[in-house]
Amino acid sequence: MPSDLPEFELYALRYATREARRRDHFIGGDPHDGPMPMDYFLWAAVSPERTFVIDCGFTAEVAARRKRTFLRDPIDALGLIGINAGDVTDVILTHLHYDHVGNFHRFPKARFHLQEPEMHYATGHYMAYPRLAHSFEADDVCGIVRLNFAQRVAWHFGSGDLAPGLSLHVVGGHSAGLQFVRVHTRRGWVVVASDVSHFYENLESRRPYTTSFHVGEMLDAFETLIAQAPTPAHIVPGHDPLVMKRYPAPNKALEGIVVRLDVMPNDAA
Repeated sequence: MPSDLPEFELYALRYATREARRRDHFIGGDPHDGPMPMDYFLWAAVSPERTFVIDCGFTAEVAARRKRTFLRDPIDALGLIGINAGDVTDVILTHLHYDHVGNFHRFPKARFHLQEPEMHYATGHYMAYPRLAHSFEADDVCGIVRLNFAQRVAWHFGSGDLAPGLSLHVVGGHSAGLQFVRVHTRRGWVVVASDVSHFYENLESRRPYTTSFHVGEMLDAFETLIAQAPTPAHIVPGHDPLVMKRYPAPNKALEGIVVRLDVMPNDAA
């Protein structure tokens, strides 16, 4: 039976990268160490009625300080797919790590959708531990606090539908209030995993990424991802360069910059 849900166009936009090793991406390292670069993305779900931006990247200044290769301004690059940040009314923050929230100030009309436990974590006593605090920028966290005083944060307290054809799923693990996003598209439901699985291989091998608040919840989160996706080919990891190879660009001019996630990957069975 045909669904009466809206079908979103779904995009991944690559804005930065860094050189890394396999040992950087798996708890306990990797016995076959070698190069394993990491890409940085934000995502957009677009229907005729509504646009959702999922995460908002980091700034050039943060890239320089953290030694990331900044390829393009992610918010300006939204214009390549017809999105003006000044008109966006909804930004989903999967969590508050520096590479997912750093340009919040570029969305003057938006409400920011966030799981409340993430704010408790980012402003609570765990930030006294450098190993955990390293993943956050204090100015970003303070900025979201200020947005809350301006009534511009939409707090969520668990999983649920945000709009017809789009739902939020809280899992924790990598960060205390991590959530992923499920989007209804022309190929069915697509799961934007964000940092629930940084790479395809984290999920496929059930080996979590090294930045962890709760390892058990990270392992549980893999199973939640799978349960919410029609097939493994409908799960999109948060930092894997293979995303740019497996999915097509909207047009030739955007190759290497933007890909469409609402079509099946080119290696899917």
